[in-house]
Amino acid sequence: MKPTGDLSLVKKINKSLVLDYIRTQSPISRAKIAEISGLTKATVSSLVNELIESHLTYEIGVGQSSGGRKPMMLLFNGTAGYAVGIDLGVHYIYAALTDLNGTIVEEYRMSHRNESVEQVFAKLMECIRELISRAPESTYGIVGIGIGIPGISDEQGNVLFAPNLGWEHVPLQAMLEKEFDIPVIIDNEANTGAVGEKQFGVGKSASHLVYISIGMGIGTGIIINNELYRGTTGFSGELGHMSIQFDGPKCPCGNRGCWELYASEHALLDRARTELGIAQVTVEDLLKLAEEGHPAAIGLFERLADYLSVGIVSIINGLNPDLILIGGRLAEAQKWLREPILKALEQRSLPYPREQLNVQFSELGIRATVLGACSFVITNFFASTKVQLDWNRYV
Repeated sequence: MKPTGDLSLVKKINKSLVLDYIRTQSPISRAKIAEISGLTKATVSSLVNELIESHLTYEIGVGQSSGGRKPMMLLFNGTAGYAVGIDLGVHYIYAALTDLNGTIVEEYRMSHRNESVEQVFAKLMECIRELISRAPESTYGIVGIGIGIPGISDEQGNVLFAPNLGWEHVPLQAMLEKEFDIPVIIDNEANTGAVGEKQFGVGKSASHLVYISIGMGIGTGIIINNELYRGTTGFSGELGHMSIQFDGPKCPCGNRGCWELYASEHALLDRARTELGIAQVTVEDLLKLAEEGHPAAIGLFERLADYLSVGIVSIINGLNPDLILIGGRLAEAQKWLREPILKALEQRSLPYPREQLNVQFSELGIRATVLGACSFVITNFFASTKVQLDWNRYV
């Protein structure tokens, strides 16, 4: 609904501005908000009172004086609502409940057999219901659900193509919104992981970073100038499907010799079954064997590092980031991956793009994706309270 007049419009803009300062810079005083925003103290005071009434902020007592009466400090109320974030894996679902600050308060994980869309969807609903049932009482309740998927989705939340799940044209957002009647955001899991690392992980200080999510496939999330890069139509980051061998085996995506066919969890387990002669083997099994000093298991991780470095070199030379973050389940193998990767990058990548590059492994682990998904939900919640300006009215 459009505002009835310019005064209403201006008030909504100013209220959003004040809330942003409280969210990002609290504890903060009314006087400080007025100083940095340029609004009058009376205007700020009035808007803060409204935010207190709506339970989005509260007073926490007086702060230090800079010469005069001590200021009353304000704090953002992160527990006014909660977000559900989900990492939808090929054989698992990891979900978390966060407050509006992105602090995890509950976690839930389950496996699935990926037999059909219906079977996975039933498990997904089970996860969501479990977390909603655990959510503390709050003013705004569950403000949304964010899901990172191993594939491509459009702006309407349709899963267009998720080859490792075997999904095509699944209207996941519509299905979940019909079930729960709250906003749902669907995005690529590497994009959500990149945002999670940028906001809550080791990527906070990096302006240009590439997050590499290594699971059953490989996805990448790209941050350029502190913003998630989506490309012209929103489908950037599918670097797991760049060819590293032009006549290699065919990938489910339709291409040949894709990077993820050589450097993913799926590729690692295929080699392990062949070389170790174990029909049923997991990443956890290989990590345990490597920790026990098993030379064949360590060799498998070192060969994986070689394949990973081939794709990472292309990323370094092509995008010149200041940080490359390796995440996903295989980040747990850092002990055996790090040195071979760094050695290969030293030998293969151009020296100038490498000069200020930092290569790190995720400290958030699988939490990166769910935190990024919750971040999308929280951003959407606050954006829904803001006024979208029609600038043509003012030119």
